Amino acid sequence: MPALFDPAWLRHADPALLVLEKPSGLLSQPGLGPGLSASFITAVQSQWPEARLVHRLDRDTSGLMVVARSAAVHRQLSVAFADRQVEKRYVADVSGVPAEGQGWIAYPIAKRQHRPPLYGVDPAGKPCRTGWKLLEQHSGCSRLALQPVTGRSHQLRVHLQALGHPILGDPLYGDTPAARLHLHACSLAFTHPSDGRWMAFESPVPFVLP
Repeated sequence: MPALFDPAWLRHADPALLVLEKPSGLLSQPGLGPGLSASFITAVQSQWPEARLVHRLDRDTSGLMVVARSAAVHRQLSVAFADRQVEKRYVADVSGVPAEGQGWIAYPIAKRQHRPPLYGVDPAGKPCRTGWKLLEQHSGCSRLALQPVTGRSHQLRVHLQALGHPILGDPLYGDTPAARLHLHACSLAFTHPSDGRWMAFESPVPFVLP
């Protein structure tokens, strides 16, 4: 059954692009196999048929996404992401408390399994880099601000598992149950491809640190 577009997702609309908030539990694009046809982009296309997905969030990750409304804008935004000209920041609640207040994770990552997709640290994998900073802690859990320099699949989830602090509610890389994955794309900023203005968006974290 197709996902229904929720007007509450919309944060910005102009002739070139849309900025929206993807809810947790919804694929960014249709997957392979039965039961995986419902997706964020198909729901958006029910309102804007010309919409084109520029980047993705994991199914259980929520937060800000930018969507192009033409092939030309899609190309421009895709280049901006590839050239790391887009600023992205996430918030994650994790198990345990890091020994330091901030740091970098630079483990390479490779796919270990296709269905469901599963990734892991691998010396022969693709290079990855994630910055993190401790925001708060409570009852043996921590809230971290995350800034990925690269954008590999499952990068934040694998990196935090490798750091010894898996994300709460992560069924693949963690062991601490929660109502949902505690990972949210809370900040997105980029240069508008049509007029060059700086676009910056913030989204409040929709879950509570236990």
